[in-house]
Amino acid sequence: MHRGTAIKRELKQAVDTAENVTNSRTLELLARAGFAASGILHLLVGAIAIRLAFTGTGNADFSGAVAELAGQPAGPFLLWASFAACAALALWQLSDTIFDYNRLPMKEKAGKKAKAGAQALVFTGLALTLMSFATGTGSGGDNQETASDLTVSLIKAPGGVALLVLAGFAIAVTGVVYGIRGVKKKFEKHLVMPASSSARTAVTVLGVTGYVAKGTVLLLTGLLIAIATLQAHPEDSTGLDGGLRALRDQPFGIYLLAAVGAGLICYGVFMMVRAKLGKMNR
Repeated sequence: MHRGTAIKRELKQAVDTAENVTNSRTLELLARAGFAASGILHLLVGAIAIRLAFTGTGNADFSGAVAELAGQPAGPFLLWASFAACAALALWQLSDTIFDYNRLPMKEKAGKKAKAGAQALVFTGLALTLMSFATGTGSGGDNQETASDLTVSLIKAPGGVALLVLAGFAIAVTGVVYGIRGVKKKFEKHLVMPASSSARTAVTVLGVTGYVAKGTVLLLTGLLIAIATLQAHPEDSTGLDGGLRALRDQPFGIYLLAAVGAGLICYGVFMMVRAKLGKMNR
């Protein structure tokens, strides 16, 4: 009896300690830096997308963006710093998933925890990509190869086709949600908007443009996964870069891709602004 009580007390103390660590000012500052690092990567993806539109060269995904970052002066420092920032933001979002929103109604709590968990996975993926380049094991085509290999492996598994189609449509729906969030300016509730009216307008324009562009990219990526799976060509599912290349192949695709690239640059700048103005939900 006493032993069980002691174990429960120790577990509670461990949980309280973990929550206190994730609520620390240091982790918050690093997590904010994670938004800035994500912004830089989106900005680079946008720049690569514009280059892809007019020259047909470049890997317009996050591994391509990290490769560009690695090629800059002080590349190793930038990679490790960005890795630490994205890892901290992933930990912050994981903490939201575990500890936060518990006083909300069940439906709202489940939605917010699921969103935080998804964000934790996204930033964990970014952190791992950055670490692979920092340790010298990454390459500019990693994300494309991973997406293609994963699709090929899953399609051979029982129920794999249905799972991939559902995943593709889920990503596409996420893209639609991003677009709606941008048009309705829902991102503003997550920010402490600046006092200056011109600054508020600039933030709003960046957010609307960026969210619509991000949504377009996710919509294209998800549809490409679903279509490639249904047509039994899983090797054509190459993630973000594949979606952007598919856009380039459409009528007026060069200009559409350039516009999306410009929008992703806006989203990148918006994420850097969010590093300063974002509410951290604590």
